[in-house]
Amino acid sequence: MGSFTFEHPVAFALIPLFLLCLKWCRPRYESIWFPGSDRLHTISRSRSRLHALAKTATFSLLVTALASPVVTNEIVIERQKGYEISLILDASGSMAQNNKFGIVKDIVTRFVKARKHDKIGLTIFADFAYVAVPLTYDKTSLLRLLEKVEVGIAGTRRTALYEALFMSTKLFRDSNAKNKIAILLTDGIDNAGTVPLEVAINTAKKYGIKVYTIGIGGRGDYNPYVLRKIAKETGGKFFEADTVQKLEKVYETIDRLEKSEIEGNRYVKKRYYYAWPLGTALLLILLSTLGLRFPIRRERRADR
Repeated sequence: MGSFTFEHPVAFALIPLFLLCLKWCRPRYESIWFPGSDRLHTISRSRSRLHALAKTATFSLLVTALASPVVTNEIVIERQKGYEISLILDASGSMAQNNKFGIVKDIVTRFVKARKHDKIGLTIFADFAYVAVPLTYDKTSLLRLLEKVEVGIAGTRRTALYEALFMSTKLFRDSNAKNKIAILLTDGIDNAGTVPLEVAINTAKKYGIKVYTIGIGGRGDYNPYVLRKIAKETGGKFFEADTVQKLEKVYETIDRLEKSEIEGNRYVKKRYYYAWPLGTALLLILLSTLGLRFPIRRERRADR
């Protein structure tokens, strides 16, 4: 929905000047009084008011056209020049404790909303891993789906951590982006055994993906050695967070470290509407001109 504005609103200052001039700048003519002139004066005054109203309306319309009414629409075309980010979230049974998964979703939602010009994908894992949302600019659809994801959607008994990293890297297979990162969050240790750790790490390195790993909960819940190894070998960084505040700081830190300075191309589309008040003003002028001519002819015919 575009915004309605005037390009030259200062033009409306002419209207009060016109009204003042209409009242105080009237021309004075010599007058001749004769019997019955009072009645003619009353009729003339009535017509004068109507004429003044018509002139005021016409002038106001001309000023409105001069002010240039316009509807502005800003169009943002986002290019594939920013970051491509894969969010990898643990949705295993342990994430239900103390509402950890709900807290994570709230923080990740704010992170996604802040990355306006990046492509973002979402991978969920528990007993198995799956890509919930491929890399996309459509943040609305991604957030809508993230809101519906709950613990247990991929099982509750296991943690397919390495499989999740491996599957997430496949999102970048055909990517030409210079900046590719993955943010892997977990509170557990891989016990699915579907993909070897080295295979997952080497695949990430192959596609040039920098992996940030986050371990949440207590030290015994996840394996810091593994998460640190993944981050180090891919050029990322390992974080630990055992409180909500620390987890928020982690995503803020990643956002700063990988801040995209590239913005989408912005175009401003303007639609001008000055023709409407201008056309109406010209029509009033035409009607006023015709109205001044024809009554005189009728009066002459009546005298005959």
